[in-house]
Amino acid sequence: MGMEDLIRKVNELKRSEISDVIRRRMREFEEVGKGSNEEIFKELAFCLLTANYSAEGGIRIQRSLDDGLIHLPRDELEKRLRELGHRFPRARAEYIVEARKLIPHLREILKNFRDERTLREWLVRNVRGLGYKEASHFLRNIGYRNVAIIDYHIVDVLVRHGIVERPRSLTRRRYVEIERILEKIAEATGLSLGELDLYLWYMETGKVLK
Repeated sequence: MGMEDLIRKVNELKRSEISDVIRRRMREFEEVGKGSNEEIFKELAFCLLTANYSAEGGIRIQRSLDDGLIHLPRDELEKRLRELGHRFPRARAEYIVEARKLIPHLREILKNFRDERTLREWLVRNVRGLGYKEASHFLRNIGYRNVAIIDYHIVDVLVRHGIVERPRSLTRRRYVEIERILEKIAEATGLSLGELDLYLWYMETGKVLK
């Protein structure tokens, strides 16, 4: 076990058919990022939904509501989230409705930042409900490649290989420390952080989601 063992396993996966799936998924993310402000916002809403919830649940709700994430009044959105089984329907409805003020400006905001880390800081400060993981998730899902999405699946892989100790909480400082470790693995495997996340997620869950 250790970092070398994890690098070896990722490199083995790169030689398998799953690499084609991951390349396709990364291209899909880039296409979302080229879309309208509304399409980009729906991905932001998805990432707000997945906080302390599951990616699969977030995908299911995003597909079910679609443009409702943009148009539904807060009370109706909360009702629909509750019906669809979200753990935190009231808070997530509030976050999504509050974030709608960004819709007309989203593409312009994204273009104003050349550095993904600076853009992530702006998102965390200006979008209620987005932490570092959710902001990184949003950026990767619209085509940015060089931020790490550190959730419990990724931490589990790193802990199991003896690379990190399980953190009590993911403070900003700890998040950045683990991101630096993932950067070393990404460099050694010739992957971006966004691609590496999909490989590690697949190793842990057997799935390639988003």
